[in-house]
Amino acid sequence: MYAKFFKRFIDFILSLLGIILLSPVLLVLTVLGTIQMKGNPFFTQERPGKKEKIFKLIKFRTMTNEKDQSGHLLPDEARLIPYGKFLRSTSIDEIPELINILIGNMALVGPRPLLVQYLPYYTEAEKHRHDVRPGLTGLAQINGRNLVRWDQRLAYDIEYVQHITFLGDMRILLQTIQKVFRREDVAVDTDKVEVYLDIERGKNR
Repeated sequence: MYAKFFKRFIDFILSLLGIILLSPVLLVLTVLGTIQMKGNPFFTQERPGKKEKIFKLIKFRTMTNEKDQSGHLLPDEARLIPYGKFLRSTSIDEIPELINILIGNMALVGPRPLLVQYLPYYTEAEKHRHDVRPGLTGLAQINGRNLVRWDQRLAYDIEYVQHITFLGDMRILLQTIQKVFRREDVAVDTDKVEVYLDIERGKNR
């Protein structure tokens, strides 16, 4: 009952309230981000959502678009400026995803929306992560986030999909807030983030 009817209603109300309450922060970071990034402060990227429907995820940009003399983007570590590291370490870069939640592309809690290029590399069981809307946070995020190996992270996603409850969602939200304030399990530097799923599993094919 909760997963089918009330979850979306709660997501809509809470995301709307979040956008209203955080509007001064959004405004300040939009202006500051425009200055720091020397242009568009927002990062958008296509991600698969419920039933693998593609939508555009929106976040605050944490890396510049600086290029070398040949016109190619510099390595990630060269484009990740201190301002971007701060956004990542505090998870503030995720705030604009409230817009995705409001319009129905995402939920507050659910499997994180991953890259489109990962779709061919899920097992049959893991594909069920797309039976629900992807989340701003999820079971994997309170159990190590992107510091956990892919197999375990995706297993957490399936565990969540199979056991969606109101109390479970509230627990995940509260633990997420705790981790954000403590800045736990956040991989800020690009060289500390685990290898891409398609690269890891592509090697075994």
